[in-house]
Amino acid sequence: MAWKLKNKVITKKKMITMKEYSTVSKVKGPLIILKNTENVGYNEIVKIITPAGVEKLGQVLELNEDLTIIEVFEGTTGIDTDKTKVRFIGGNFKHPVSKDMVGGIFDGLGRPIDFEIIAEKEIDINGAPINPTIRDVPTEFIETKISAIDGLFSLVKGQKLPIFSEEGLPHNKLATKIAEQLDDGILVIFGAIGITNEELHYFTNEFKKAGALENIIVFANLADDPVIERVVTPRIALATAEYFAWELGRDVVVILSDITAYANGLRELSAAKEEIPGKRGYPPYLYTDLATIFERAGIIKGKKGSITQIPIITMPEGDITHPIPDLTGYITEGQIILSNALSRKGIFPPINIIPSLSRMMHNAIGTDKTREDHKQVSDQIYAAYTRGKKLEELKKIIGEDALSETDRKYLEFVKKIEETFINQKDKRTIKDTLDISWNILRILPKEDLTKIETKYIDTYWYAK
Repeated sequence: MAWKLKNKVITKKKMITMKEYSTVSKVKGPLIILKNTENVGYNEIVKIITPAGVEKLGQVLELNEDLTIIEVFEGTTGIDTDKTKVRFIGGNFKHPVSKDMVGGIFDGLGRPIDFEIIAEKEIDINGAPINPTIRDVPTEFIETKISAIDGLFSLVKGQKLPIFSEEGLPHNKLATKIAEQLDDGILVIFGAIGITNEELHYFTNEFKKAGALENIIVFANLADDPVIERVVTPRIALATAEYFAWELGRDVVVILSDITAYANGLRELSAAKEEIPGKRGYPPYLYTDLATIFERAGIIKGKKGSITQIPIITMPEGDITHPIPDLTGYITEGQIILSNALSRKGIFPPINIIPSLSRMMHNAIGTDKTREDHKQVSDQIYAAYTRGKKLEELKKIIGEDALSETDRKYLEFVKKIEETFINQKDKRTIKDTLDISWNILRILPKEDLTKIETKYIDTYWYAK
């Protein structure tokens, strides 16, 4: 694996004297602690040379009067307190990028796996926040070909729309389907965080089988990689997205799976630094840190390109009040929630309609965008499904014989929505999704379609 720099982007630099120290006083987890350093900068990049001559990269994490704490990107194995040298080379962690990255698979530190690539330039992985005054309002619909998302919780170009899941649910399968089914004009950057080799094999095989890898860039941080990589991988993925969006004018969708592994890595680093923990042991700055990732999505006025984010959060024990999903909900613009109950019925994707939402949806649907009846059909399905689910609970108490004929229609409606609308094997256009919606709405009495204007009922009720 290797990056090479194009001659044309290498510039002559003044010779500088790099500071080098052999004052490692402590090695703790992914961190090393130096003493007696001078004129060192926060976030400065360092090169660590072990007694065996192995070179590792690190970054200054914290400074105080006497000590410098450095996070080691490739693990602290082989580093000791006697003969290890630490050389400060200046600047922040920069990642090489190139338009030829598309179709490539990279490790969690952005290094190509089993191939060489020539870099166009190097960019800071921390990026720069988008000034709110130059942000544009997201208004363009992104078709995922997933009915429950496109029809009810539409994804909008420049939005950040997380998927809340649980261990054992098929969130990775759903993420893979979305990545494969997006239009060819959209570049997908897939940041896999804390995954197994088996999961990486699944992702790459699925992309190759679908012929989609040629429009995807994969960054894979494995579960047995050093913990610091989990903190770096999403930033490298987003820095790459910013290069393609803001410099090359591409529409980019960044899928991060999953943010829980990232937050757990952050917690481990915080514990190694002996910081005072916040709720459930996570650092008290978890909200701010997550915002530095999620807020890198958006559209900039006057610029081509966009960055849309689909982060995946596996909720520990399915607890939506856990700090990670809870804080994510404050920063992002909605959520897609997966359901254990639907998954047990064999429904894929098992999207739970009632607690899911997309706050940007109304900006991107309707006449000239999706279809004129889209919003009202969506509202009607949501209302009818909610009523039907309540009747399911009532039926358990009083029995089906006590229900009215109309109540039974709502129960049938729920069954059809789950089996033929939410559940799907093949990709569907938004027209397919809306046509299926009308087929299911015909189960209900026409007079119950109170969310839909008469003109749309007249147009679509009898259409086949």
